[in-house]
Amino acid sequence: MMAANDIHAMEALFVPGGDNHRAYRNALGSFTTGVTVVTAMTADGPIGMTVNSFASVSLDPPLVLWSPAKSSSRYSAFTDARHFAIHVLGADQDHLSAAFTRGGSGFDGVEVCFNDEEVPVLPGTLARFECVQQALHDAGDHTLVIGRVLRVAHRQGEPLCFSGGRFGRFAV
Repeated sequence: MMAANDIHAMEALFVPGGDNHRAYRNALGSFTTGVTVVTAMTADGPIGMTVNSFASVSLDPPLVLWSPAKSSSRYSAFTDARHFAIHVLGADQDHLSAAFTRGGSGFDGVEVCFNDEEVPVLPGTLARFECVQQALHDAGDHTLVIGRVLRVAHRQGEPLCFSGGRFGRFAV
């Protein structure tokens, strides 16, 4: 076992701020997340975005959240959307993640269906949460989008993971 002094010597302690955004992002990257694609319908057609800021909020009522960056060119399209779908990607679906990142191909070449609310849904993802917007909350340079879950689709499989700036899977 390591002594407390040895552990502290390995840590970089800092106050996050304007001059150390990269160090802060690196520390946040220590937390492994799943990978999702959020989709919605706009007046200009379907839109999607790869997101790792997804969380369960409540079981009763069923609520989830995600948080788009205010600097995103797609920010208003998502915060204005009454309905949206959050797709949890499987370990074999990194191509979907890439399609919906900045500069990705979007829906080109991607199988898509539309639910009862005309939201584009990606069939075959590990899980899908079809939502109606419940609330928006200001959160610094992001907005928390709370959705009430209307329907869920789920299949068995391994999740796609994101950690330290890389995609991968659990090693068991």
